[in-house]
Amino acid sequence: MSRDQRRGDRRRRQLSFRCGHCRLDVPTDAVGTAHRNHCPNCLWSRHLDDDRPGDRDADCGALMEPIAITVRGDGEWVLVHRCRACDEIHLNRSAGDDSPLLLLRLAVKPLSHPPFPIERVGLL
Repeated sequence: MSRDQRRGDRRRRQLSFRCGHCRLDVPTDAVGTAHRNHCPNCLWSRHLDDDRPGDRDADCGALMEPIAITVRGDGEWVLVHRCRACDEIHLNRSAGDDSPLLLLRLAVKPLSHPPFPIERVGLL
């Protein structure tokens, strides 16, 4: 049972939201996720959920920056977001219409900024 159902709210689910980063109007329905809260254009999110995806219990509401990609055991790509206000980290499933270019840019970011001089790899 959702929080709205527990409260007795009968509000209709929003069909879209405006991205707080790039200002794109984003449909809430997307392939691959039931609780979309990130923009497929810039991958930024809002700090809406607290404990569970879709609970919308967070009090923060600040923008969340996409900082990395992780891959689950089944091969699913997951966005790692960090809240700009409280530094909390959240994982969000990637959606079918997310920008492939931005997903790849996040995935290769550690290779473009290695923690050591890349020339040392040839000496191994």
